[in-house]
Parts: sequence; C-alpha cells; structure tokens
Amino acid sequence: MVNEGELLWKPDETFTRNSNLARYMDWLARDRDLVFENYEALWHWSVREPDAFWSSIWTWHDVQHDGSALRVTDGAPMPHTRWFPDARVNYAEHVLRNAAHADPTLAAFQSASETRPLRTLTMVDLASQVRRLATRLRELGVRPGDRVVAYLPNVPECAVAMLAATSIGAVWSSAAIDFGVRTVVDRFQQIAPKVLIAADGYTFGGKRFERKNEVFQIAQALPSLQALVWLPNIVDGLPADVPPLPCPVYAWDTLMSGPEIPAEAFRFERVGADHPLWIVFSSGTTGLPKAIVHSHIGVLIEHLKLMDLHMDLHAGDVMFFYSTTGWMMWNLLVAALLTGASAVLYDGSPMHGGPECLWKLAADAGATCFGGSPTFVQMMEKAGIEPGRQFDLSRLRSVLLSGAPSTPETFAWFYRCVKADLWVTSQSGGTELCSGLVGAVPLLPVHAGEIQACMLGMAVDVWNDAGEPVIDEVGELVVTQPVPSMPIFFWNDEGGVRYRESYFEHFPGVWRHGDFMRLTPHGGCYIYGRADSTLNRYGVRIGSAEIYRVVEEVEAVADSLVVCCELPGGGFFMPLFLRLRDGVKLDDALRARIAERLRTLCSPRHVPDVMVEMEQIPYTLTGKKMEVPVRKILMGRSLEQAASRDAMANPAALDAYVAFAGKVPR
Repeated sequence: MVNEGELLWKPDETFTRNSNLARYMDWLARDRDLVFENYEALWHWSVREPDAFWSSIWTWHDVQHDGSALRVTDGAPMPHTRWFPDARVNYAEHVLRNAAHADPTLAAFQSASETRPLRTLTMVDLASQVRRLATRLRELGVRPGDRVVAYLPNVPECAVAMLAATSIGAVWSSAAIDFGVRTVVDRFQQIAPKVLIAADGYTFGGKRFERKNEVFQIAQALPSLQALVWLPNIVDGLPADVPPLPCPVYAWDTLMSGPEIPAEAFRFERVGADHPLWIVFSSGTTGLPKAIVHSHIGVLIEHLKLMDLHMDLHAGDVMFFYSTTGWMMWNLLVAALLTGASAVLYDGSPMHGGPECLWKLAADAGATCFGGSPTFVQMMEKAGIEPGRQFDLSRLRSVLLSGAPSTPETFAWFYRCVKADLWVTSQSGGTELCSGLVGAVPLLPVHAGEIQACMLGMAVDVWNDAGEPVIDEVGELVVTQPVPSMPIFFWNDEGGVRYRESYFEHFPGVWRHGDFMRLTPHGGCYIYGRADSTLNRYGVRIGSAEIYRVVEEVEAVADSLVVCCELPGGGFFMPLFLRLRDGVKLDDALRARIAERLRTLCSPRHVPDVMVEMEQIPYTLTGKKMEVPVRKILMGRSLEQAASRDAMANPAALDAYVAFAGKVPR
C-alpha cells in the first residue's frame, strides 16, 4: 500500500544535468543574467514577467519568422490577447525544419495496426510527402484560411495531411473514424470545409469496420466540399459505387504520385497572430460542439515549451501515447517532432492479441516516453501484466499519465511492474489549450498521486467559491493571465458570446477551467475531476447535448439526463437516466435500441454504462437540467451539499438519485 504524497523517485545528478530545462536555465544565466535557484523561482518569474519569459522561449527555440518578434503581446486582456502580433510563422515548417539536413534513416513516425506490422516513415520521406500533398491541395484551389478536414484512423497519412494543410495556411480539423455520421456532421458542418480526406474503414478488436457509406453520407451533408480524397485502408482502390456527391473524388495515391517537390521549391505559408492553425471540438451541455480555434503562433510557442522543457524530449527520443485522431493527444504526438524526437502511431484496439499489446509495441519501437491512463493501469493489474519482466524496456525513461486523475496506486504500479528508475508524471490541461496547465518537471521528485508543478508561463491558481486563492484546499482550477494557446475564437461565435460563457462567466476576467484541484504548500497539485457537467470518458470529453439529441429522438423517451463520475483508481461510471413516456417500460430491447443509436450516430464512447428509468428529471427554476448536482450526489455528497431544493422546479425529483447513489461502483 502506498500513501498519497509518498516519495517514489528523485532525479539523479546526471538526469537533472542532461535535461533540457537545466540547459535552458543555464542559458538564461549566461545570456540574460537571470539566475534561479530552483524550479519554483523560475516559475514565479515566468508568470510575474510573462513578456520576458515568452520572449526567451521564442529566442531559445530560434523560431523562424517574418516580421518582428520584439512585441510579445498586443496588451489586450483575456480572451482577446494576441501573441507576437508583428510576426508571421508556420507551425508545420517548424515540425519539418530538421528534415532538410536529417539523416536519411531518422524516423519521424513508427506506425502499426492490427493488420500491419511496425513500419517507419523517415523524416525525409515525411517532408517529401507533405510537400507533395500540399502542392496538390494548392492545385485543387485550397487557399489560406480554407478548411481541410479528415475522417481517418491513426495512420501516418493523417499526420501527412495535417502538416500539408497547415503548411499552406489551410485550417485543419479531424474526427476519429469510429465517430458516427451525425457526430462528424455536427462538427464539420459548422466550419464549411473545402476538402474532406477520408478512409474507407478501420480494424478494431480483430473486426473490420467498413466506413464507405458513412463517408458518402458525411460528404453529402457538406455542400461546401470541392474535393473528397479517398484513402484505401481496408479495401484497395476507389469504390465503384459512388453516389451523387457535391464534389469529385480523388484517390490518395493519385494525388501523391508525380514528381518530387524539392524543398527549395516549396513555400511554407507564414501567417500572423490571428490566423487559425486548426479547429478542435470540445462538447458542451447545450447546442452543437464548440469549434475551438487555435493560432499557429500561440500553439507553436506553447508546444515548443511543453515538449522541450516539460516533456524533456530530445533528438532520438520516441514518444508513444495511445490515441485516436479525434483527441488532442494526437496533436501532441505530432508535436513531439518539434524536438527532433519521433512518435509511434497505433491504429487498433489496445487489447488486440492480449492485454500486453501496447507494451510489446513500446518495446519494439524503442519508446523512451510512454503514455497511459489510470484506467489502462487497472486493466494491466487485472490481467497480471508486468511489462518490466516481459519486455525489453531499457530505453524507457518516462511515463506520461493523462486522461483522468491519477491515484497513488497508479504511480506505484509503474515502479513495481515496469521499472524502479522511471520518471512517472501526471498531466492536466485540455482540448481548450491543446496543452497542459500542470504537469511534468524533470528537476523535481515524484510523489505518489501528485502532479509535480504548475507549468512555466501558466498562471494557475485554485480559488474557492468566493473567488479567493486557497492552498491545500480543493477548489476551482483557474488561470489568471493569458496563455499563448488559449483559443483565438470559436468558429461562428458572433461577438465571442459562447467563448466568454464557457470560460469567463463564473469568475469575470479569469479563465475557469472546469476542474477541481488542490495546490500543496510545496507547489505540487492534485486533480479531483470535473467541476462542471462535461462528460470525461477515458480522457475524451463528451458533451451531454450530443447524447440528449440522439436519445430524445427515440419515441419512447420523454426526457433524459446523463453524468459521468470519476471512480477511485482512474475508472469511470456513466449512467443515463431516462423518463419514459406513459405506458413504456425500460426493457432490454429498448436499452439495446438506445445503445445502438448512440454507438452508430455518435461513437462507442457515447454509450452509457447503465440506463436507469426515473419518474422525473430534475430541473432548476430556470429550466436547466441539474447535471452537476446529480453527479455530486452520485460521487458521495449529501443532497444538502449538492443542491438547494429552493432553486428546483421539482424539489422531490432528487430523492430517487440519492437512493441510486448507493449503487455507484466504489
């Protein structure tokens, strides 16, 4: 048994001295006469003098740009701050800038699937493919600001497409290929893409899932399309039965054929502070998913800082995190290339061929940084897997935990079952920032269950309900100063209304992140799950509105409410409560029908763990479903602590949820 906060590991002198963060601090001392005795002092400087800090990040990483980098921000407050407003950069250019002089054998990606063995795409070949596809996209009429979207599995072609689109100033967005048609259309219709790049299917758990018809339906729902690019993933060639579409269909291989585009003949489109890099989607509790727009400049300097100074990735390192193309962790896998490291892409079930699947792949790929979640560790424990004894993990140096709050037991498992000399780190951030707020610091020790520190440049604090900073108390995670990778806007959000409501309404002028957190006196922190009603399902945030739209179309359903509870050990429990129409009972057939609709129209992650019939769905006096109070009750709060009956439209409605709380897994 391990206790919370127990010391598990300390970096030795060699580990510390070889870290990128130590080299950066030495450079600050030599170049800028800034001497910091420890990480805490460095962090305080980074948030006390943000212009000086972010300027140093720009210089330290030798950001290639046009214009001037002398002005760090335009001085506007959150959420209107613009970073390096007089400079122009390109994100893809920096990912690929080492390719021109790279060793021809240097890997960019190692990839595998359930049907394909591990293979390598070199940095030289990646850059060549990006230039070729980018040139074809230009020939198809794609211009800076146009949207290019993907419906692809986690294969190298997706990374090629992302880098090609962003290299010419187009705006990228991606949806996981297991998403149903409606879930994809709800996202892509908002942003009117010009090009859709899609695969014909994928393999998961030993089964082939053909997505040909889904691709056609998605394309038919997007009248803005001028091209559909078809990637054969499970069946060779173009389909013979293409229905009427708003655009022509091009084969991936056809676009990628033709003469090589020399590096010196290719032009990266450098863009300014307001130019979108990509659009990521984070669902809310009402309306369509939020179309979150990030900038080239903001994401570039944030990812350079994150991957270099916090993840401590070096040239030759190999990062492996199991992800889909619809999760922001996929973007961070690509970002590993900014440091000269490579990434491992896996398309398939993490349990295919046995529960040790990902560890075997990590060993075969020579992973130095392995990503996992508390839920993944639970699966390993139940299966009796001890990766350190079963595989050669001699190159593994660090573990990146994400997707859910980590427990002391999660940390201890890695030291017990993987290796004793291991830097185990937990991170927390999100889609909204496409980065972390709190997380890894290579100079600090590892304590059981604890996130090491607030990240550099992140003015993170914990506030109570009165908006007062607190230490060693659970409160709201807030950010009190602008961060470069904060969204520049939401797509189609007239006047920024939805953006402000999402993050700045609770504490005016301060970013409320939506997580409960506790800061320790020595600067570490613990995350306790969501403070709002967003559904965190195995690290992927789902909006309850997506579930309501599908469920309440079922004629038998009069109303519904869904919540997701974080469980001890990193698990999740997502019940769906249903008020049925008169005369209808919740039998197995109705459960199966609802589950199939959610699985088909949304994704497998939208299917609840249990469906429960309720006489009433609780509402506030203003007509809002009481998701947060119900979630608090299910997680052990008393009714009095969770809600005020005086604020309810139907005060007796919560009694049944209090009774159900005893059935929640603990």
